[in-house]
Amino acid sequence: MYTVWLLGTLAVLSRCHGRVSNPPFPKIELNTRHFAEKLFKKPVLRDTTKISAELLASSVGVLTSAPIALSRLHGVGPPLHGLFSSTNVVALADFIPVYDYGRRNDDVHLSIDQLIVKYGYPLEEHRVVTDDRYLLTVFRIPRLGPPVLLVHGLEGSADDFVLAGPESGLAYLLADEGYDVWLGNARGNKHSRHHEHLKPTDGSFWDFSWHEIGLYDLPSMTDYILNKTGNEKVIYIGHSQGTTSFFVMASLKPEYNNKTSAMIALSPVAFMTNVKSPLIRLLAPGGPLLHTITNNIGVQELFSDNVVLRALRRVLCENSAMAAILCATNTMFLLGGFSFDHLNVTNLPVILSHLPAGAATKQFAHYGQGVVSTDFRQFDYGPRVNLERYGGEVPPSYPVHRITTHVSLLYSSADWLAHPSDVHRLSSNLPNVNIYPIRDDTFNHFDFLFAKDFKAIIYNRIRNILMAI
Repeated sequence: MYTVWLLGTLAVLSRCHGRVSNPPFPKIELNTRHFAEKLFKKPVLRDTTKISAELLASSVGVLTSAPIALSRLHGVGPPLHGLFSSTNVVALADFIPVYDYGRRNDDVHLSIDQLIVKYGYPLEEHRVVTDDRYLLTVFRIPRLGPPVLLVHGLEGSADDFVLAGPESGLAYLLADEGYDVWLGNARGNKHSRHHEHLKPTDGSFWDFSWHEIGLYDLPSMTDYILNKTGNEKVIYIGHSQGTTSFFVMASLKPEYNNKTSAMIALSPVAFMTNVKSPLIRLLAPGGPLLHTITNNIGVQELFSDNVVLRALRRVLCENSAMAAILCATNTMFLLGGFSFDHLNVTNLPVILSHLPAGAATKQFAHYGQGVVSTDFRQFDYGPRVNLERYGGEVPPSYPVHRITTHVSLLYSSADWLAHPSDVHRLSSNLPNVNIYPIRDDTFNHFDFLFAKDFKAIIYNRIRNILMAI
């Protein structure tokens, strides 16, 4: 029944487009807000902890170990980890007013170009055409220094690198140092929903995963930047899927190693054997079936910026209490790791107003296959189609040993998507690599972008790496 509801919801989300200026059900919104705020004043719920989220993660680990093992046809599922911590206590009674204060920030209502201009930075917008004719939007904060290409993660966009504001946003900090900052947008997100011949309403528009992003989008962006600036090399910084797609490009198109002076991976995702995220673990065993069903019913896109999603976000995410429990803790944290320690609660409304940015279902399915196969390899279409496409029944692994670019891997133990064991496995296959563990067991997947202490923990490391080039 849950699967039927989920697929039906996805179908509605994928078919509805437009803008909503007023909430569709104002009475429901008001009653929901009042109920939630009264609920969180109860003593038993006022002081909530990481335990609920991590108990779910542990439970999902138990529930999915058998299906994942069966899917792999050998071995056992990813091991369970100790997930409880006494350092993640948060009082929702304190959280809610801080979040409400953040909702007054004008940045909640501004687009990326408006944000960049508001804070006094110059802005250019460029259109990049890929070899397979997708039209990608790339934003630029022009400077005279070396070009740096920033690439976002799954369901993200170029916005991710400016949402923390000029004090902590990576794009701003790099521009302040004199770097020529280019903000990429992968095909399918809200800024890159165009093609020379296809429309987003065409199913074939969405027939891609992060494989195609690495094979087509990144090389096209790189060549465009080098041609525009006259430089011979670009510095690449990626987060999450932005690292995955780079590993695809640099391993399958090794000539781009000579066009990249350095690659910095924030929360690197390649091998996913030990992923802790309960959402990914739940989806992984049934990923191929879910992908087939969604394709058959015409749902090739997940979480686009459409009328229904905006309406739901307004009802659930734009009132303080529901945002605290639904949009932040139950969604972001269950995907990337649960911790309030580094979360800038005041800035959370700004972040939620820009995410999610849209992605193809095939991108999710491809990651799920990595959990099941325990390998970093191309998309699995099944033995028959694999034989036709690859010449064998099993998809080929990405030859990451061919990546000669100097790679810096920044990771943490609290990241539920990039497990340290998987990062070390990747590192052992890269010939030119340094690893930088974040020694903080509360630093999660999204803190690599939005942490309130991002400058001290992440940017200073990035700055030192860049100074050594």
